[in-house]
Amino acid sequence: MALTQVDVAIIGGGMVGASLAVALAGSGVSTMLVEGVPHAAHAPGSKAQPSFDDRTTALGNASRRIFQALGVWERLAPEAAAIRAIHVSDAGRFGFARLSAEEQGIEAFGYVVPNRAIGAALWNKLQDATDILLRVPARPDQVQITDTGIKFALGTESVSARLAVAADGAHSVLRAAAGIEADVEDYDQVAIVANVAADRPHDGTAYERFTQSGPLAVLPLHDGSYGVIWSCNPARATEVLAFDDATYLRELQERFGWRAGRFMRAGVRASYPLKLTRAATTVAARTVLIGNAAQALHPVAGQGFNLGLRDAAMLAEVVASARGDVGSPELLRRFAGWREGDRSGVVRFTDGLVKMFADTRPAVGALRNLGLLLFDLSPPAKSALARVSAGFAGPTPRLARGLGVRE
Repeated sequence: MALTQVDVAIIGGGMVGASLAVALAGSGVSTMLVEGVPHAAHAPGSKAQPSFDDRTTALGNASRRIFQALGVWERLAPEAAAIRAIHVSDAGRFGFARLSAEEQGIEAFGYVVPNRAIGAALWNKLQDATDILLRVPARPDQVQITDTGIKFALGTESVSARLAVAADGAHSVLRAAAGIEADVEDYDQVAIVANVAADRPHDGTAYERFTQSGPLAVLPLHDGSYGVIWSCNPARATEVLAFDDATYLRELQERFGWRAGRFMRAGVRASYPLKLTRAATTVAARTVLIGNAAQALHPVAGQGFNLGLRDAAMLAEVVASARGDVGSPELLRRFAGWREGDRSGVVRFTDGLVKMFADTRPAVGALRNLGLLLFDLSPPAKSALARVSAGFAGPTPRLARGLGVRE
C-alpha cells in the first residue's frame, strides 16, 4: 500500500473544507483534501454533491472579505445579490424592524450567493493549486488517531497526517473516530427551499418573518427573484412539498404578505430537517472540527456558513503561522480558545431567536412586539446587529481583514 505523508488532511470538501484548502494553498503546509461524506462521495460540481445544492447562502461582509482575500470573490460577484435592507416582522402582530445599509454607512449587509457558485469557484481555485493533493471521490477508512498523528486508508493509499480537520458535516465520520460527542437538539422543523419570482424585481431587501409554524425567510437573488426558506413542522412540510405550484404560491403569499409583490412562479422545492448540533469540544488529539462538524445551526439569520468560514480562516492562519508541529496540543488549544467566544455567541443568538419567536404565550408575544418596535427606533441597536456578521468575540481572522494567512 502506497504511503502519502502530509501536514494537514482535510476530511470533507464542502464549502468550509474547500475554503480551508484554498486558504492553505501556497502556505508551505502540505495539505490533502478528501471529499467524502458518511455514506458516499461525489465529484465536485455533481448534482449529487450535498454541499453544493440548490440552496443559497447569505454571506456577511466578513465572509466577502475572506473570499476576496482567497481570490474567489471575482467569480462569485456576478451571481451575488446585495442585501441593502433587512425587514423583520412577527406574523399576526404590528411589531417590525427595518435596517438600512445606507444608514449604517455600508454598501450592503451581505450578499446572497447560490451554493453551487461558491462550490464551483472554490474547486476551480483548488484545481489550479499545485501544492494541494485532491482525493475526489474518496472517503477515509480504517482511521487511527494517536498522540503523534493520524492515519487512514483511501483505497490502496495509506495517508499519514500531523493534523486531521473534520469538515465533513453534522454527521462527521472523523468527529466520531476522534471520540468527540455531539449534542443534537431537534427543532421539530423542516426547511423547504425554493426560488420564487414575483411580479416585480426585488429592491435588495431581505425579509425574515416569524410565523407560528416557524421562520420564513425571503432573500433577494441576483436575477431579481427570491430565495424562499419556509420552516414548518414535519407534517406541514409534507403537505407543502406535495402542493402543486399554484397552491404553494397561494399559501406562501398568505403567510408572507405582499411586501415583495405577487408571487408568480416557483422553482423546484427541496427540504432538509432543522436541528442544532453542537460538538462537546472542537479539538481532540490531532483533530480539529470546523463548520457543521463543530456546530450545525438553524438557518435563521443566516449565520451558519459565515461562522464555519471564520473557523476555516482562523485555522488556516494558526496552521500557516505554526513553528513546528501543526497538530500540537498547544496549537489546537489556542485555536479553540480563539474561536470559542464567536462560536458560543452565534449559537446562543440563533437558538435564542428560534425559541423566542416560537413561544406562543400572549405575554411573550407582546414583549416581542414591543421589542421589535423599540429596536426599530434605536440606531445603536441597529448598528450592533449590523456588526454580527463580523463575529461575536475573539480575534478577527487575518483573511477577514483582507490580509494573507500569515505575516
